[in-house]
Amino acid sequence: MNYVIIGLIVLMIFFLGIRIVRPTHRALIERLGKYYKFANPGFHWIIPVIDKMYKVNVTEQMVDAEPQEIITNDNLNASVDAQVYFKVRPEEDSVKGSQYNVNNFRYQIVNLARTTLRNIIGTMTLKSANSERGKINAELYDTLHTETKGWGIDIVRTELKQIDPPKDVQETMNKVVKAENEKIAAVDMASATETVADGVKRAKIKEAEGAKQAKILQAEGEAEFIRLVNEAAEKYFIGNAQILRKLQAMETALQTNTKIVVPGGSDLVNVIGEMAGVVPLNKK
Repeated sequence: MNYVIIGLIVLMIFFLGIRIVRPTHRALIERLGKYYKFANPGFHWIIPVIDKMYKVNVTEQMVDAEPQEIITNDNLNASVDAQVYFKVRPEEDSVKGSQYNVNNFRYQIVNLARTTLRNIIGTMTLKSANSERGKINAELYDTLHTETKGWGIDIVRTELKQIDPPKDVQETMNKVVKAENEKIAAVDMASATETVADGVKRAKIKEAEGAKQAKILQAEGEAEFIRLVNEAAEKYFIGNAQILRKLQAMETALQTNTKIVVPGGSDLVNVIGEMAGVVPLNKK
C-alpha cells in the first residue's frame, strides 16, 4: 500500500514538472532564485517548487506608443501616435538580457518612444512634421535601436501612426483643401467648355466649307450647262438668231401654260418639228 502511495506521489511530481516550450518561444529556468539553464523549444522537466521556468516570445511584436499632445515649434498642440515593431533575439544571452537587464521591456519601449517623439517633433513645425514623416520614423528608429542594444531585442521598424493638428487648425486646413479642389474643378470645367466650343467652331467651319464647295460645284455645273447650250445654239441655229429667240419665248410660255398661236408653215414650226423628230405632212 505504501509503495502505491509513493508511486502516485512520484507520478504527480513528474507530471507537475513537465514543461513544453513552443517554437515561438525560448525559456529561462531558475533554481532556487538563481539562473540555472536555457531551454530551447521542446520537452523539458523541472523540479516542482524548486525550479521555475520563464518563457519569452521571440516572434515579432508591436507596441503602441499611445496618442500624446506634443507642442510643435510653431506652438501648435499636435496629437501624435506611433507604433514600434520589435522582437527578442532567440540566443541565450539576448533572452537573458530581455529578462535581467530591463524591467518590463515592452513598457520601457513605449515610454522611450514617447519621449523620443517629443524631442523630435518639438523642434519641427506642424507642416514640416506632416511632410517629413519618413525622417521622423528614421530618427525614432535610430534612437530606439541604440538605446535597446543591451536589452536583447531588435527594433524591426517604427511607424508614425498620426500627427493630428488642433481641431480649429484642422477645420481651416480642410477649408483650404476644399477651396483648392473647387479651383481645380473650375479650371477643368473651363477647359472642357473651351474644348466643346472649339469643337463646335470646327464643325461650323467644316459646314461652311461644305456649303461653299457645293455652291462652287453648282456654279460650275451651271456654267457647263450654259457652255453646252451655246455650243448647241452655234451648231443648230447659225444665222437663225430670231428663231432661237422665238423658241426661248415659247419655252417660257409653255412653262407658264401660256397659249401661243404659231402660224403654220413658219420656220419655228419647222425647227420644233425637227427637234421633236416630226415630219410635217404635205398637202395633196
